[in-house]
Amino acid sequence: MDRVSSFDEPLKKLLGGATAKVMAEHLDLHTVGDLLHHYPRRYEERGKLTALADLPLDEHVTVVAQVADARILMFNNGRGKRLEVTLTDGSGRLQLVFFGHGVHKPHKELLPGRQAMFAGKVSVFNRKMQLAHPTYQLLDASDADEATEAVDAFAGRLLPIYPACKQLDSWRIAKAVDAVLPSAQDAVDPLPASLREGRGFTPLPEALLKVHRPQTKADIEDAKARLKWDEAFVLQVALARRRYADTQLPAAARRPVADGLLDAFDAKLPFTLTEGQEKVSKEIFDDLATEHPMHRLLQGEVGSGKTMVALRAMLTVVDAGGQAAMLAPTEVLAQQHHRSITEMMGELAEGGMLGGSDRGTKVVLLTGSMGTAARRQALLDLVTGEAGIVIGTHALIEDKVQFHDLGLVVVDEQHRFGVEQRDALRSKGKQPPHLLVMTATPIPRTVAMTVFGDLETSVLDQLPAGRSPIASHVVPAKDKPHFLARAWERVREEVGNGHQAYVVCPRIGDDAEEAEGKKGKAKKKATEEDPEKRPPLAVLEIADELRKGALAGLTVEVLHGRMHPDEKDDVMRRFAAGDVDVLVATTVIEVGVNVPNATAMVIMDADRFGVSQLHQLRGRVGRGSAPGLCLLVSEAHEASPARARLSAVAATLDGFELSRIDLEQRREGDVLGQAQSGVRSSLRMLTVIDDEEVIAAAREEAVAIVAADPELEHLPELRTVLAALLDKDREEYLDKG
Repeated sequence: MDRVSSFDEPLKKLLGGATAKVMAEHLDLHTVGDLLHHYPRRYEERGKLTALADLPLDEHVTVVAQVADARILMFNNGRGKRLEVTLTDGSGRLQLVFFGHGVHKPHKELLPGRQAMFAGKVSVFNRKMQLAHPTYQLLDASDADEATEAVDAFAGRLLPIYPACKQLDSWRIAKAVDAVLPSAQDAVDPLPASLREGRGFTPLPEALLKVHRPQTKADIEDAKARLKWDEAFVLQVALARRRYADTQLPAAARRPVADGLLDAFDAKLPFTLTEGQEKVSKEIFDDLATEHPMHRLLQGEVGSGKTMVALRAMLTVVDAGGQAAMLAPTEVLAQQHHRSITEMMGELAEGGMLGGSDRGTKVVLLTGSMGTAARRQALLDLVTGEAGIVIGTHALIEDKVQFHDLGLVVVDEQHRFGVEQRDALRSKGKQPPHLLVMTATPIPRTVAMTVFGDLETSVLDQLPAGRSPIASHVVPAKDKPHFLARAWERVREEVGNGHQAYVVCPRIGDDAEEAEGKKGKAKKKATEEDPEKRPPLAVLEIADELRKGALAGLTVEVLHGRMHPDEKDDVMRRFAAGDVDVLVATTVIEVGVNVPNATAMVIMDADRFGVSQLHQLRGRVGRGSAPGLCLLVSEAHEASPARARLSAVAATLDGFELSRIDLEQRREGDVLGQAQSGVRSSLRMLTVIDDEEVIAAAREEAVAIVAADPELEHLPELRTVLAALLDKDREEYLDKG
């Protein structure tokens, strides 16, 4: 059997159909290689053999003893049964107890006089020491040597505890691993020999043996160090090859033109750009001037002026004869961008129109809900090249939309776009267009290197002059109801001072949502105790309550995703114009909404939102010269993790610090989101947050290796492992971030 195929062997062949079926369906394990990479999540130290007289309470122990007697007792009027077994080893006695269906097997096997090893946690019941449901192994007394060997193997060992499922417990997974462990010898080692020796790593077959069957704690550390490196390195090589392949694609260089649209725009700016904006703009302009497509991620704190940087990049492309498209995740946001960009550009956005500048261009909006005539005109402006800039939702990627010469795609809030959408837009250029991805969710460096590893990163961490600080406070509505009353007073005070406020709720509260909720209720009943006793607070209900009560006399309007687009636009326009005092909304206002006069935000049921989302929402206030106020209302218990999360948000305005806290609390699963399908098999040992140094070092090595040998011709083992890791779907995933 050759070296690769034993890893590709279906588990069915070695373990039998029933076990293999459970592993495939419930643990997503299909081959020998999958199972060998299904690592223990922790290790129990089975106590050295303990005399019954010396048993410590609450500790895991292993004892060898003889069964003195065993009997089944009925309880609960004969509906329940338990098996009680008494053990003796000459030094003392110990009781074992098994309940329910678990009594049948031990009742047959643990007969008086039999000797066995038992492992479990010592507890006390009715003043007697006992082990409840211990694991055990019978010892055949006919062969003393064999019995001693079994005792040694069972007792002194570190016991691997595997990620398991109801249908297959850790004990049985360990047995299955035993069956495939000999194949570890066939592991293809992806690390080049020089790297492996230079860093003093354990060989891969040995690392697999040590992780599954460690003799000592040092074995576990050795194995983990090696296996983490493999994961980080293989992933970084895949990403480095993507970046290299991108540099081989052709693109039209878009260089700034003197006295063009950009210069005219810069000349009329009423403020100077921050140092950060200048620096990031230079990085982008340098990329646009090259003949392969830019792939850049622009992360910026909420309100750091990303839109300004993106707009200047779009104007440069228009100056160079191309077109730029900006993709927004929602219609509200697309309309908002269109409005703010046309306002910033003034007559420069009215190219070809009466009163427009002769250096100007047309800036068109394209969304799914536009009227037919307006849509037809927008499409015509794009295909003729009349419109240099288009802003829209994913309606932009429909087949009907044709560009004259698409040079740059700006994607706002990347995490809201599917991979296919980003790709479809790319294919609309004569050559691949340059790509700028913007996110206001600060991403810790290692996550950026892992999830967005095919993009170069620029960071805007400086707030523009004139932005005001935001004070944030937690309002414990349950413990201190008068705090909530004070929160509404503060809103009235802000409005009294000529400002406006947002109130954010997790739910809309309309009929369509109620109907969906009813479907979900049946599922909820299944959980024994739902910690969230009441449904989340709803926009429509809260708005109604505020109009009648705490904010009576103020203009209170609602905004949510199920409203007609014209209605949404109308509410946003009136709020921006100052005609609405308080806007009660869902998270539809989370990104990009810019009303400098709004100074206060009250977030209801704040514990139902994630850390990054709260930070995004809070960024909607304090956008003008007056200081911002954000009140996080929660009924969560003071000692709960939810409250700890809110306190963290209230304590810092540093998005990068918060993203770190968020990641530590949620671990990688949610952060990688879609990535889970893409990187499932590669991130099993590695944790993105704890292993920063490993990831950074692996990236360096990967970049050097790919630069020297892009096709990995001299590293066939690495090629083999990459091919196994990156089946087509996963490669596509990495390709698109």
